[in-house]
Amino acid sequence: MHQIKRFSLFFLTTVLAVFFSLSSLALSAPADRLTVSGTFVNPQNKPVKEVEIEVLVNGQAVRPMGKDAEIGSGSKGAFSAQFQLPPETLPSAKVEVKAFKPSWEPFPPTALKIVGAGTDEAGNRLFETARTFTLTRAVTPAFWIATLILLGVYLIISFEWMHRTLAALLAAALILFITYTLGSFDKSFYILSFEDAMGAIDLNVIFLLMGMMIFVGVMKKTGLFQFLAYKSYAWAKGNIFVLAFVLQFLTAVISAFLDNVTTMLLVIPVTIEIALTLKVHPLTLLIPEAFASNIGGTATLIGDPPNILIGSYAGLTFGQFVTNLTFICFLCLVVSCIYFLWWHKDEYLKAEVKDVEKTIAHLREEYQITDRKLMIQGLILLGFTILLFTLHGLMHMQVSVAALIGSLLLLAISKVDIVEMLEKEVEWASLMFFIGLFVVIAGAESTGMIQQIANVVLKASQGNLTIAVIMILWVSAIASAFIDNIPFTATMLPVVLFLSESFGLPRDNVLWWSLSLGACLGGNGTMIGASANVVTVGMAEKAGFKISFLEYMKMCWWPMIITVTMCMIYLLIAY
Repeated sequence: MHQIKRFSLFFLTTVLAVFFSLSSLALSAPADRLTVSGTFVNPQNKPVKEVEIEVLVNGQAVRPMGKDAEIGSGSKGAFSAQFQLPPETLPSAKVEVKAFKPSWEPFPPTALKIVGAGTDEAGNRLFETARTFTLTRAVTPAFWIATLILLGVYLIISFEWMHRTLAALLAAALILFITYTLGSFDKSFYILSFEDAMGAIDLNVIFLLMGMMIFVGVMKKTGLFQFLAYKSYAWAKGNIFVLAFVLQFLTAVISAFLDNVTTMLLVIPVTIEIALTLKVHPLTLLIPEAFASNIGGTATLIGDPPNILIGSYAGLTFGQFVTNLTFICFLCLVVSCIYFLWWHKDEYLKAEVKDVEKTIAHLREEYQITDRKLMIQGLILLGFTILLFTLHGLMHMQVSVAALIGSLLLLAISKVDIVEMLEKEVEWASLMFFIGLFVVIAGAESTGMIQQIANVVLKASQGNLTIAVIMILWVSAIASAFIDNIPFTATMLPVVLFLSESFGLPRDNVLWWSLSLGACLGGNGTMIGASANVVTVGMAEKAGFKISFLEYMKMCWWPMIITVTMCMIYLLIAY
């Protein structure tokens, strides 16, 4: 019995040894090695990432060498994989590639041209092939879902059925929920991955806004903005026409360096008091100020949220915004000031200007600089931050870095409580609105909805840059008058980028300025077109001075049309 066991063990050992020897010989035998590489692009020659790729040899799928069994294109649309095939398989075998990506037409098996590349040290015959593959968009259920969600956000924000922050975040969550439920069972419902959603959030925009909010929060403690309003009255010496003109210019200048919503929050209470002192309706001063704030904010990268979005997305510098937009914004501001002085002349003539010196003395006492040291510190660091804004293109530094270093240095030097600033001055609801909106727009872009819009604009413009400039300007202006210009601008960013590339334009091109001027100035047309308008009407109503949608539109629609027309002429002449 013992001998039988020994014999069995010897036999098993011998069989295993022969098996491993033969396996080793098979593995070391010369083979055909094929390297397949290429790039997946869209019809505009832009890379398409995360494409699922399969290689077929004589109709049979083959697995790549190495640990990874799946092939996918990287962030630049490129892929490369190596395959080991039986000897003498190539070059006679038929080698094909097929691919798939949600929201794109499946790429059918496509034959590749195989080229010999010699042999390696082990005697393996080497072959290779490389090609660029073009994918086209498909209209899938995900496309319609993303489109409906985006339109739903617009409607909810426009009609104020829900707070805009809740609407944006709920829509973003809904996109991800559908992706990981329905999209897990059927790829045609796949909208956007969580990783792509996080990558779509533009932190440059978020931190820039946060930094400037901290700046404003600190500067509010100094009484500087109220002091400037008092100075405006003193400069005007009680002349309401001069005062209205000065207030508009002052609001526009402040809005160029602070966001226009914050500017209006600061000047509205003082303006109402001055108006009541002069016995004129406060809205005759407030609405021209809101109009001016939107014009002033258009002149710089940081003055208006649409510009912040455009600058960050297109990689445009602070200096480029100033160079291309300040002149036309100045002209628009002058024209709008004159228009509102004419429009409200009857109301202004009713102003009761009694004892100007006494009123000035009262305002001087009421609106003093409350913390001169903090004001000086704030102005110095604000100047330093603006200097960084102007130089950020040369240093290849994001504007958010400039805003954060300036605002946080101010907090450190002034010893203002950062917890107080974060809790009371940083508008977290606005920041979260941007975050949700970025995800919603990414969903629309991922499913091809944005590209469809761009194709329509490109086709309507007939490949003519002049027509494209006019279309973007006026479509942006009219749309921004009736829907919030922030989500509209975010939607148009990839559209304008697509058109810029289609026309072969440089990064700093006229289409971006058309979008900026249209979105920012078009928002002046109605009370819901820009956030500054909404804030102005809301605070005025809270103080007892209400205006209807039609009354506001009657007051502001035609100056909006005039200023946008001026911008169109400027763009066509200057570019």
